[in-house]
Amino acid sequence: MSDYSVRFLRPDEHRAASDLFRATLHVAAPSDDEWERSQHAYQPGRTLGVFDTGLIGTARSIDAELTVPGGKRVPVAAVTGVGVRADRTRRGVLTAMMGTQLRDLAARGVPLAALYATEGAIYGRYGYGPATRTRGYRVDRRRAVLRDEVPAGGEIELLTLEPALERLPGIYAALPHTAPGMMTRPPYWWPGFERHARRSMTPISTAVHHGPDGPDGFVVYTVVRSHSEDPDTLDVLSLHSASSEAFAGLWRFLLGVDLVDTISAADRPLDEPTELLFTDPTRCRPAAGHDHSTWLRLVDVEAALAAREYQGDPVVIEVSDPVLEANSGRYRVSPEGVVPTGEPAGLRLGVDALAMLYLGTWRASALAGTGLVQPVEPKAVAAADELFRTDVSAWCGTFF
Repeated sequence: MSDYSVRFLRPDEHRAASDLFRATLHVAAPSDDEWERSQHAYQPGRTLGVFDTGLIGTARSIDAELTVPGGKRVPVAAVTGVGVRADRTRRGVLTAMMGTQLRDLAARGVPLAALYATEGAIYGRYGYGPATRTRGYRVDRRRAVLRDEVPAGGEIELLTLEPALERLPGIYAALPHTAPGMMTRPPYWWPGFERHARRSMTPISTAVHHGPDGPDGFVVYTVVRSHSEDPDTLDVLSLHSASSEAFAGLWRFLLGVDLVDTISAADRPLDEPTELLFTDPTRCRPAAGHDHSTWLRLVDVEAALAAREYQGDPVVIEVSDPVLEANSGRYRVSPEGVVPTGEPAGLRLGVDALAMLYLGTWRASALAGTGLVQPVEPKAVAAADELFRTDVSAWCGTFF
């Protein structure tokens, strides 16, 4: 199929894009009242449409910043709303749309793109790679006891939905982003949060932790009452804290919520020490099916590599990027900087595998063992392990 066009949509076309995307997820189109709120999630000039006799595909993004190893915040396109009409799939529509989006990002100087993949097999061919890993766990609230040494924490303020919608953007923006992969939440992100909160079948609550200098953490949660023999569960939807004191204070609050048997937390950082809060760490047990990876794409390989920090000895990598061919080439990566080079490569890899290395989640040796990295110089694998290593687990913590 080649008789279609791809272009950015006008604001008056955003609702049609929303309807199409929701249809691909088998979800009903929004009501007029819901669209009145949802339309504010569409950043002007960032929604693509594919047309033949009508709209057959769409994808959009919002401008944000991503924390990279070393602490620098780098522009990122948070890609979402990707869908192709059911009668036009597998005809090259998605390929044309994703290529157009990536070329636009490159032209605008955006070095990174990120998304959450509904189907993981799709996005590797466009240069995306799974760049974070998370874990889920369940805490036995009735039997979990905090250790005496756990910080007491500060004051907790409980917010209902309306004040939470007003105050959370400012509280989140003021929190430090210490984990590689954390993302800012621009104004276009929050309407989506509001939409999901208002559609929830159970009330959404927010608890804000106050430290000596004001708000320094919060947890958004809902309680699912089973009214049967199944346990009543408190689901943690979002939890962010600026310190160990705020983290402990929020957990003290959660453990004190009445009429709850289990606290469930999904998509948490791999190195979050929740089980160490308790006298019996086994009261915090792993929960299956909660690993939602953030997929990353290096749109400008040289700029993205230069934005993060490294440690150890230099490595020359040879990158292949069939979608954005200007990225293909060799780069000398070292703590002193990143430069294109004609030196012999130590490693060869695709831009998707480079995305997996970029935030420190995956080791070059692991990728080499599965064929995602091709060693040219044997010592380069161990050197790359050290070069891209990070001390803090990569984590986004923001779904989009």
